[in-house]
Amino acid sequence: MEITAQQLAAMVNGTVEGDSTVVINTYAKIEEAEAGSLTFLANPKYTHFIYETNASAVLVRKDFVPEQEVKTTLIRVDDPYATLAMLLNYVNNLMAPKRVGVEQPSYVSEGVELPEDTYVGAFAYVGKNVKLGKNVKIYPQVYVGDGVELGDDVILYPGVKVYHGCKIGNRCIVHAGTVIGSDGFGFAPKEDGTFEKISQIGIVVIEDDVEIGSNTSIDRATMGATVIKRGVKLDNLIQVAHNVEIGENTVMAAQVGIAGSTKIGKNNMIGGQVGFAGHITVGDNNGIGAQSGVPNSVGSNQRLMGSPVVPALDFARQVVYMKRLGDMSNDLRTLKKEVAKLTENKEQ
Repeated sequence: MEITAQQLAAMVNGTVEGDSTVVINTYAKIEEAEAGSLTFLANPKYTHFIYETNASAVLVRKDFVPEQEVKTTLIRVDDPYATLAMLLNYVNNLMAPKRVGVEQPSYVSEGVELPEDTYVGAFAYVGKNVKLGKNVKIYPQVYVGDGVELGDDVILYPGVKVYHGCKIGNRCIVHAGTVIGSDGFGFAPKEDGTFEKISQIGIVVIEDDVEIGSNTSIDRATMGATVIKRGVKLDNLIQVAHNVEIGENTVMAAQVGIAGSTKIGKNNMIGGQVGFAGHITVGDNNGIGAQSGVPNSVGSNQRLMGSPVVPALDFARQVVYMKRLGDMSNDLRTLKKEVAKLTENKEQ
């Protein structure tokens, strides 16, 4: 697909600065782009590339002011990153294969209605009393347990397992290998030192517009529901324990672990490998840095880092102090020796 800079600018409500007739036929990163490519500049760290890129056009903010001559065509928009996302989604929708129908061998239980545009891939299993919305895509080797409900436009990529009774809302995407509704980690200690399994009779409820990365596990509730609210985005390799609740539009990077019954608010941004203790609450609009540990409840509108978490500025100070510990230790030894000498000389 080829498009001129002027045509593209009209699509994204942007303005052209430079050659409006230049033709774009592909996308690339700003440091790797060649002629015919469209790229973008959103992170100031990459600004120097705009003066040397071979891209035919670059998406920039409307208020971008170049410090030297720019040879490429600029397309000025409100938000280059969001604009690129919109364009990539458009291209992906054009290029993505339109999968419909039921491939064989697969198994769809008797009585399950398959709305128009449903796709069931080879070796998939759809259990009893499953309810499917419109345009659901179930890729090969997916397991959909009895009584599961899938909303409109749900995509379950290969190897996804959705246990019985769980509910997934509209326009959700679940990537390969993720397990939804496996048993929560519940065991009661016995007098003889063994453990009695506590049956997990709840479900998982995933609301609309949620995307879940590959190899993530979301446990079913002991009672009630583990809830992933509207607009949540989870990365790969995340563990969500039983009865956890994750608020609207919260995003989490890979390897986050959330212990049971913890409630996380809305619009939080959580870095990779963050660990949350169980039975705590986290407010709204927080940013929690990678590898942090959250042992206790925290409020809203904070920037936190460390283990246990502290305000990000305090954590930065702690890091500085830690780096100085070696020198401080050496200084302390030197002082001790000098004090010892002074004491010895005084006694003489």
